[in-house]
Amino acid sequence: MTKIEEFIQQESASGVLLIIATFLALILSNTFMSGLYEAFLHIPVEIRFGALHLDKTLYHWVNDGLMAVFFLLIGLEVKREMLQGHLSSLKQITLPGIAAIGGMVVPAMIYLSFNQNNPIALNGWAIPTATDIAFALAILSLLGNRVPTSLKIFLMALAIIDDLGAIVIIALFYTTQLSILSIVIACLSLAVLITLNLLGVTKKVAYIVVGIILWVSVLKSGVHATLAGVALAFTIPLIGKDDNQQQVSPLKEIEHSLHFWVAFFILPLFAFVNAGVNVMQISLSQMSSSVPLGIMLGLFLGKQLGVFGFCWLAIKLKIAELPKNSSWLQLYGVSVLTGIGFTMSLFIVSLAFEDDRLFQYTDKLAILIGSFMSGIIGYLILRFSQKKDKDKAS
Repeated sequence: MTKIEEFIQQESASGVLLIIATFLALILSNTFMSGLYEAFLHIPVEIRFGALHLDKTLYHWVNDGLMAVFFLLIGLEVKREMLQGHLSSLKQITLPGIAAIGGMVVPAMIYLSFNQNNPIALNGWAIPTATDIAFALAILSLLGNRVPTSLKIFLMALAIIDDLGAIVIIALFYTTQLSILSIVIACLSLAVLITLNLLGVTKKVAYIVVGIILWVSVLKSGVHATLAGVALAFTIPLIGKDDNQQQVSPLKEIEHSLHFWVAFFILPLFAFVNAGVNVMQISLSQMSSSVPLGIMLGLFLGKQLGVFGFCWLAIKLKIAELPKNSSWLQLYGVSVLTGIGFTMSLFIVSLAFEDDRLFQYTDKLAILIGSFMSGIIGYLILRFSQKKDKDKAS
């Protein structure tokens, strides 16, 4: 099994767990167990170390703490792909890069068109711009060999670039009031990490210890704590030498160690604590308001129009080529799948609207509906495209 196949298989299995965690959260929040579910989310977890005091609910520890580990993994994947993988050359990055831009711009425009007169709702413009790679690859895995590997790699590269775009968006647009002291400590921590890299240090524990200090200082600074994970990832060396002068790859070792925990624990837990929406208390009229409509249409229509439209333009202008052994209909089907925003969209909604009750949870339900519609329709298109291709061949 190649590394690409192993990555896709693991992400696909994670996607199945995400679905299970989501349905479990929905069941708990819509039955007599809703009180138990809410109590679980708000379990207080406190850490004290001298003057340092961190006191958050379990919900916030998952979103601010465990998701920093998720973004650390994303940063490691992005760095590796840029240096050695499918983002390391202009030819490889062109089509998924253009597609990712279209998949962010068009959904944002659709959302803004619905919410331009609501200054509070405007803060959620980035919600429909995200793609959940685990969920999308889980759908592709159901199709087996019906989808060429080139399209799976295209989707994987697009989602990685999409995640990088989400990181930039979070850094620029979802930063609250800043603490100068915490920012200074964060900058010093980052400087130490960069120095370790330049000195050729390959001891993973050194990066992890300084990385924890970086995370705490970023958490206290007003910049979202998940960005500490990305910053740490980019300082970890891809290749170096250990004490015995043997070549090692701290980046790949950490990435390999984290992937299982992120795929099978962190992301399912994140889905469980964020996807619990009491649909019994949400009416059709509420779901037809500007925020949920902007999110649903942004994910379901905006993503497919942006990704496929930008791809079509790039290929017709001969800037890029259609993925090998794939058809236009298959490319369109994969474009629809990018509308599965799910975990990334749920994460951004937690940043955009800090009060979950601001829009009576219609924003979260809209993410679930838009994502599931994209998954189902994308799957059916890809199934149909395979049959249509066989009919043409005969």
